Amino acid sequence: MTRERTSKGMGIFLWIVTELAIMATDMAEIIGSGIAIKLLFNIPLIVGIAITSLDVLILLLLMKLGFRKIEAIVATLVAVILFVFLYEVLLSQPSIGGILRGFIPDPDIVTHSSMLYLSLGIVGATVMPHNLYLGSSISQTREIDRSNEAHVAKSIRFTVADSNIQLTVAFVVNCLLLILGAALFYGTNSDLGRFVDLFHALNDSQIVGAIASPVLSMLFAVALLSSGQSSTITGTLSGQIIMEGFIHLKMPLWAQRLLTRLLSITPVLIFAFIYHGNEAKIEGLLTISQVFLSIALPFAIVPLVLFTSDKKIMGKFANKAWVKYTAWFIAIVLTILNLWLIVSTLQEVF
Repeated sequence: MTRERTSKGMGIFLWIVTELAIMATDMAEIIGSGIAIKLLFNIPLIVGIAITSLDVLILLLLMKLGFRKIEAIVATLVAVILFVFLYEVLLSQPSIGGILRGFIPDPDIVTHSSMLYLSLGIVGATVMPHNLYLGSSISQTREIDRSNEAHVAKSIRFTVADSNIQLTVAFVVNCLLLILGAALFYGTNSDLGRFVDLFHALNDSQIVGAIASPVLSMLFAVALLSSGQSSTITGTLSGQIIMEGFIHLKMPLWAQRLLTRLLSITPVLIFAFIYHGNEAKIEGLLTISQVFLSIALPFAIVPLVLFTSDKKIMGKFANKAWVKYTAWFIAIVLTILNLWLIVSTLQEVF
């Protein structure tokens, strides 16, 4: 839809932005999976990062199973992540009042660039731009009798439910991870900000008290690895969709996946070699990748809102007024915050 309504140059530009977003997600998956492999098997981080490239072979095998089975595999991985973090949060006994207060935006987010940086990183990690294209494409996997309006309406209801469930689960998982960190580690040690620290702290009774257990540490690492593999599958499917849509280029899935993975893993490996596998430095790269996802998000949101609100395209299924205006408000606020982050970062640099 976007390609049909833009120039070839704009189509290529939007493809590059979205492809970079997939690479940013891939970088985060590589780093997260590499760290998880190190924690689970005590393998050096650089070796663990290199091992993640093998998921290309796993993915090619999965593709032969069919799309619905892939959906089931992703759902299983996400369920593992969700239940591990939920279990650990319940054990940590967080303050319910503190959780509810945490959902109220703090004005300090705008005035402190470091807080805005992390906040936008959370937004980018939750609503990844390429997943909006993937969600649109998945809607076409349903068999629809387009001449039957009632059948189309029913299909749209199911699609809306699908996307709402996916984004709600992503939102809940992010919330659980933040709640877990706050409940267990706030005020204990200001250096507890990395995955490795969380892993070791969950087995340290001096930090988390009586609930400390090697099992909790292992569950955390398993959830981290599951997250990486889930991201790999969705990133690969998205890459194929945007390449065909924006630049009308069809490439075998294995070649597209291999190209994206090589482009993504190269900077991570260079970074890892420069800093001799220092997890703190490498995890900093992970945060940067998520912030880039937030910056790229409006490039997907704006056309999405435009098309779904257009009655010429959507007919009676166009967005209701409250949906349209809410979506535009979110898109504008996110764009302003992204621009403000870029400006404040440049001011700090120069």
